[in-house]
Amino acid sequence: MSMRLYVGNLPHQMTEEELQAIFTEAGHVASAKIITDRQTGQPRGFGFVEMETKVEGQKAISMINGRTVDGRPLAVNEARPQHKGSFGGRGRGYR
Repeated sequence: MSMRLYVGNLPHQMTEEELQAIFTEAGHVASAKIITDRQTGQPRGFGFVEMETKVEGQKAISMINGRTVDGRPLAVNEARPQHKGSFGGRGRGYR
């Protein structure tokens, strides 16, 4: 079973390939995605990495959380599940 990780405080010039390379040190990476702003296309400073197993995910957290990359300490933890029906970002529905 795979494990999805949240990765915060990413350097804005980091690529998805570089992100994947960092996590490959801990095991097999199923995917690596850096989140970008919908309007500007600029990176938002966080992303998600999916490790192929929970063991590799835990290893990645212990190895990479707090590691400094380009002067920024990475924050790595297990991603919270997405809520179905959530539109995100607004906090309240429109009336």
